[in-house]
Amino acid sequence: MMNRRRQVAIEGFGVLLLMASLAAAGATGPEVVDVLEVSTVWSGHPVGFFLSTDGADQYVAFYDAERRLTVAQRDTSQRNWTLVRLDSTLGWDSHNYVTMSSDRTGRLHLSGNMHGDPLVYFRADRPGDIRSFRRVDAMAGTLEKRCTYPRFIVGPGDRLLFTYRDGGSGKGNQIYNAYDCETERWRRLLDQPLLDGRGDMNAYPVGPSRGPDGFFHLCWVWRDTYDCSTNHDVSYARSRDFVHWETVAGAPIELPITVDTEGVVVDPVPAGGGAINGNTRVGFDAKHRPIVTYHKFDSEGKTQVYNARYEQGVWRIRQVSHWDYRWDFSGGGSIRFEVRVSPVSVGSDGGLTQRYSHDKYGSGLWILSEADLRPVGKKPAPIRWPVGLSKPESEYPGMQVRWRSDSGASGEPGIRYALRWETLGPNRDRPRATAPPPTMLRLYKVKDR
Repeated sequence: MMNRRRQVAIEGFGVLLLMASLAAAGATGPEVVDVLEVSTVWSGHPVGFFLSTDGADQYVAFYDAERRLTVAQRDTSQRNWTLVRLDSTLGWDSHNYVTMSSDRTGRLHLSGNMHGDPLVYFRADRPGDIRSFRRVDAMAGTLEKRCTYPRFIVGPGDRLLFTYRDGGSGKGNQIYNAYDCETERWRRLLDQPLLDGRGDMNAYPVGPSRGPDGFFHLCWVWRDTYDCSTNHDVSYARSRDFVHWETVAGAPIELPITVDTEGVVVDPVPAGGGAINGNTRVGFDAKHRPIVTYHKFDSEGKTQVYNARYEQGVWRIRQVSHWDYRWDFSGGGSIRFEVRVSPVSVGSDGGLTQRYSHDKYGSGLWILSEADLRPVGKKPAPIRWPVGLSKPESEYPGMQVRWRSDSGASGEPGIRYALRWETLGPNRDRPRATAPPPTMLRLYKVKDR
């Protein structure tokens, strides 16, 4: 076994080589402060990994070279990782990301590797210790046979919540569970689904996430079938406690929310109208008013971005982009997004900006008018990762770089952590005849210049 002092020296030398090569290539953007290898990982298709830094505690969840669900842990003052392989193996589905959180006692909870599958859930028996993870076969015990899109949420009072879709594309409901640290059990937070497609459709929510006004904000589209072109009706609701929900006007909503619920539709985009799940966002202006962002086809059938804000009793909808391009998506399975858009946010100068990226028109920041949300200028988007790391190291054809931002925070001023690895692109969740060799998952510590 390699002497530990020698291993640290070799890793440190590797960091110096990397930083020197980035400097020689004229890299811009954040400065690489440190880099650590975590493990070799599966690269046959993209699937979301997880990273969280909680002070000195750092956790990574991923699929290793053999596609086994794996968790890594370290103290940020140390360079060595503790790795634990769990009893779950990835197939070819890019929906099967992994996610993790902790409860008030510090015990870890993990879920993932599900797309219409029975619940996959692990819980640690000891606070902060991944070696104590064990599989738990049930939470509430019902509606857990066809789970998709798991997400842990820290709700009011630091209560740990868990949400997922029960059912499939075009026919599913959004379920919420709540964890009791004293009894170490989950129960239904609501006695019915929050979003109910009534067997005719399902909702694709983004959120809920806490806004600057203290509410948790949720936006979504409905979808009629597995075909992603059948998304429709951009919608919005908010809540302070995840139990009582209301419209943007403050009117209480009777649960479950359906496509016919009064007051929740922002824009009645029809099926086939150019909206897609995963590209709706909730942002805020300087007065903390929510702004719902999405895209749809304009009157000429071109894909455009729109921002909607509730003003004087109605949603005022403004077109932001003016592109001569139609993103004509359809079908099922994971697809590559040709257009991406971020929520409206308030900059350090108090002005409104919005990030976008487009396969044909590039990327940047729109500068928006606070008064009417129309674009009044553009500027380059901040460079989030060092340019020298944007190209794949692998020589295998078609490889792409993947990044995963930190879900937590280190507490170190100006410091961010991120994961980087390489995979082939999406393949509609179908197996490939051959797969590239595994690539190295690295943790980067960066400092914004």
